[in-house]
Amino acid sequence: MTKELIAKAEILLEALPYLRRFQGQTLVVKYGGAAQQDLELKAGFAQDVALLQHLGINVVVVHGGGPQIGQYLKELNIPTRFVEGLRVTDAPTMDVVEMVLAGKINKEIVNLINTAGGRAVGLSGKDGNLLQAQKMEFYRPKADEPPEIIDIGLVGEVTAVNVDLIRTLQAQHFIPVIAPVGAGEQGETYNINADTVAGAVAGALNAAKLILLTDVPGVLDGQGQLVSSLTRRQAVTMMEEGAVSGGMIPKLMCCLEALEEGVAKAHILDGRLPHAVLLEIFTDTGIGTEIVG
Repeated sequence: MTKELIAKAEILLEALPYLRRFQGQTLVVKYGGAAQQDLELKAGFAQDVALLQHLGINVVVVHGGGPQIGQYLKELNIPTRFVEGLRVTDAPTMDVVEMVLAGKINKEIVNLINTAGGRAVGLSGKDGNLLQAQKMEFYRPKADEPPEIIDIGLVGEVTAVNVDLIRTLQAQHFIPVIAPVGAGEQGETYNINADTVAGAVAGALNAAKLILLTDVPGVLDGQGQLVSSLTRRQAVTMMEEGAVSGGMIPKLMCCLEALEEGVAKAHILDGRLPHAVLLEIFTDTGIGTEIVG
């Protein structure tokens, strides 16, 4: 029994320098994948966020919701088509996307954090002009020909982030929980990739960390081994040499862009591991891949 208590004390001592370092700092967490669907992981994530708030760390949560959107579209008999992993979003699809993201999922996350003892407020990117956006121009390269322009509908990219709104909430000790829906200049609604939104928000806030929760251990090398730390140059080299592929490429690109905008560190973590965020922030070894300047 005494040994167990001593071990707990040692864990707290290990965390102490990180508590000092990040108190008053902003962490932006992209919340998605299994961590957003498994009941135990959802409760654990909410507890982690509430704890960070009580420790004086400013957390901003950006969430996804692809599987849930897909389920609702199926139930409503609205066909779904993807181009290079992006959901082609026509007007009926956009209505469902906004309903599911800004309504059901957003409020569920807010409720979980509040129930865990935190103070969370749910926002769509349309609230207070939080996320200004424009239509994403999508090009498919073709050998020896001009690239093919593909219309993917109401899929957008962030042009500006209203940091004043986020900082106002933080000053009143609220955790902003952001649904990745933005508004264009003419008031049109855009569906935006949640990783992209998290990176843009982190950059605009000059966050200490951008954390992307995924369903893989982190960045893996050519032998399938976890790479615990990467510089920006190493990350670019891995992409150029094909050492990483598929869905990891846009996540790495998101991290690199955030670092370019002034974020101190970016992390890609396995959200299937309970309390992944705490383990990455407050332990010497961490659990995923960190990308540094």
